[in-house]
Amino acid sequence: MWLFFLFVAVPILEIALFIQVGGAIGLWPTLGIVILTAIAGTYLVRTQGLQALQRLQTALERGQDPAIPLVHGAMILVAGVLLLTPGFFTDAVGLSFLIPPIRAAIIRFAGRHVVARGVSFRMQGQHRAGPQSPPRDPDTVDADYTVLDEDADRPGRDDTDHRGGSGWTRP
Repeated sequence: MWLFFLFVAVPILEIALFIQVGGAIGLWPTLGIVILTAIAGTYLVRTQGLQALQRLQTALERGQDPAIPLVHGAMILVAGVLLLTPGFFTDAVGLSFLIPPIRAAIIRFAGRHVVARGVSFRMQGQHRAGPQSPPRDPDTVDADYTVLDEDADRPGRDDTDHRGGSGWTRP
């Protein structure tokens, strides 16, 4: 519902602001402001985007958590989209996203109010290395083994017990 409100309210607000500003300063100065904010926004997004990329690379090289530089980079990207969208309201929001203390405050606010939820899934068929959840089937046994007799599976070996020598195979 809030998304519908956003898609209806923002264009109405932009049209109202265009009418007000255009009536106060005229058509050509209004269009000039829109074009100048797009040019300035493109420059600022480019420079701050490159800085965010550099901070991300530094964090990865040092083995640090790259989440904060990624979030800053995403907000700079959103700022670029907002600044390239014609309008005064979107330009104001986009420019505010380019101010690092405001970005940091938004990230802190969102961090307190957004809940991350983990997703769990179970792969079947193919074994992958790494931590796994415990099996749900009670008949499944997760175990490690060591081969004690490497000659047990050699061709030509005359064994009466073809089950292998481990003792784990059921008759």
